Amino acid sequence: MKRHTFILFFVAIVVWSCSSTKKVVTPQQIQVLDDLVERQSFIIVSDWALPQSTGSLMALQNAGLLAAGDSANSINLIGNANELKVNKNVVFSKLPYFGEVQSTTGYNGSNNSISFDGNMEGYRVTKNENSSYTIRFDARSHSERFDVIIHLFPDLKSEIILKGAKRFPIRYTGVVSSVSE
Repeated sequence: MKRHTFILFFVAIVVWSCSSTKKVVTPQQIQVLDDLVERQSFIIVSDWALPQSTGSLMALQNAGLLAAGDSANSINLIGNANELKVNKNVVFSKLPYFGEVQSTTGYNGSNNSISFDGNMEGYRVTKNENSSYTIRFDARSHSERFDVIIHLFPDLKSEIILKGAKRFPIRYTGVVSSVSE
């Protein structure tokens, strides 16, 4: 009987300790995010690039050509200049690209970064049940159009997903702040 009680107690502790903790979001955090999205004026600085892992990226990883701490599906961007800025109808970005380019438009000496500097098309905002936002729009970089999906969370964490016609998708995670900061 003691053994059954011990096993039941042990299982209860394991189940209780493995349950996820839910972050408490304050009304002030929600208001700050609401203001950023309503003004349509914010900047995102990313800490990580998360490219789609492919055979080519795995080969680079296996050859030891990635920096320490990086892998084929996660590249640390801390210390690398990168940003995505939204200001009314204009988007500006300088984001490094890690992944496979499927089609090039020539060898004109341009780099493979994703650089937006112009108007957005089809800007749509959705407020989610957890007080986060999903923002979608189309933007042009060099000669390629991207579907841009941004997720903003009340703790000011962000996720950017970029899907282009000529390269594999890539995701970035970081933080969002006001343009004036």
